[in-house]
Amino acid sequence: MDILAWLIPVSLFLGGLGLLAFVWALRSRQFDDPQGDANRILKPDWDNHPKD
Repeated sequence: MDILAWLIPVSLFLGGLGLLAFVWALRSRQFDDPQGDANRILKPDWDNHPKD
């Protein structure tokens, strides 16, 4: 039972850290153009082979 005294605060801290990272990603406009990215791969001039 003593381990729960450590695990619960650690898990809450890590969950809060993940939430802060998600909010930071939203505010720094990381997810602005998902449709553009999805359509860009469908263009006929898209080349998936790297240049030698």
